[in-house]
Amino acid sequence: MQVSLSGKTTERLHLYYLDGLRGLAALYVMLFHIHRYMGDELPVFLLLVGKVLRYGHFAVVVFIVLSGYVLMLPVVRSQSGCLSGGWLKYFKKRSQRILPPYYIALVFSLILGVLIVQLNKFSIFSWHESPDYGEFHPMFSFKDVFTHLLLIHNFSRSTLGSINSPMWSVAVEWQIYFLFPLLLIPVWRRFNLFLTVLVAYLIGLAPFYFVKGFDAAHSWFLGLFALGMVASDIGFSHKPKLIKLRKSLRWDWLAIVFAVFAFITEWQKLGLDEWISDSFCALATACLLIYCTNCIMLGKNQPFVLRLFETRWLVVLGGFSYSLYLTHGAIVTVVGNFLLNLRLSPVTFLTTFYLVAVPLSVLIAYLFYLAFERPFMSNFLKKNVST
Repeated sequence: MQVSLSGKTTERLHLYYLDGLRGLAALYVMLFHIHRYMGDELPVFLLLVGKVLRYGHFAVVVFIVLSGYVLMLPVVRSQSGCLSGGWLKYFKKRSQRILPPYYIALVFSLILGVLIVQLNKFSIFSWHESPDYGEFHPMFSFKDVFTHLLLIHNFSRSTLGSINSPMWSVAVEWQIYFLFPLLLIPVWRRFNLFLTVLVAYLIGLAPFYFVKGFDAAHSWFLGLFALGMVASDIGFSHKPKLIKLRKSLRWDWLAIVFAVFAFITEWQKLGLDEWISDSFCALATACLLIYCTNCIMLGKNQPFVLRLFETRWLVVLGGFSYSLYLTHGAIVTVVGNFLLNLRLSPVTFLTTFYLVAVPLSVLIAYLFYLAFERPFMSNFLKKNVST
């Protein structure tokens, strides 16, 4: 991502680490979904790898915080504190960026589902439909399709993970996009960023606690998105209080502390509500974003974490991470089902799974990006118009 510095300088700052972090999160989600196929009959070191790969939900939290951070950047850096071009232009750009790849991936998922059902009827191979693994579900209903078309499939547990389950978070984020300019920015402009977070959490947690069966909506993600806004405001604001806050705290250590609390509160034996661990993860991500941006702005020696996020292959992966997120579920599940039919030993199954599913998912995601995501990106459209 490229950001123009406002104020006295016209220097341009390239925050490549944002793409790298996004690419790492997308890669982790894919590995998490492969991990769900792991059984108990594996060597100890592979079981330990599985324990490391069990926090896929946290990667989704990172995506939401990143979204709040990136969308807030032009607002913070503008003199008016408003969206450039108004909220209608904002909605048009968000729709153009998110919806075409989403609907194309949905259509592909539906076609693939029909083909698999037909193949299963002719006993070419047996499809293993299980709640324990598999992110793609070809046995979908009209309700599943209808709610996905409206991007409201996260409103019910029965449709949340149907068809192509990673798409549930796209629906959540799409709903947040409407509240960002119509609610969160006005509160931020009228009051302050901390009250914005409070309002976001109150609105997000109200249906979670008072509307029965609405926990699937993940409405508390609105608060996580607001924490991304906070990180952006602290990182780039010219307000004296926020500058002082930005310079006075050890954001790296805060990120570590909040991350530790995220893992502790995620422990199921504690029986805590999901939004608590998600919030600690979001706080850790927000602090990490402030820390990395500070290192770049102040010209400090790059710490290891920043060098990692700016690794070329991660930055490239981040460039088509949305396509990877949309398509990997179907690829991973089809490969997994094919290998299950071969009745391989647990170690051979898992090794083959990784060697086939990971590169195949990345390759198909990149091709999908070139064909169906990149043409709808604003920079691509601008270049075509100028030529």
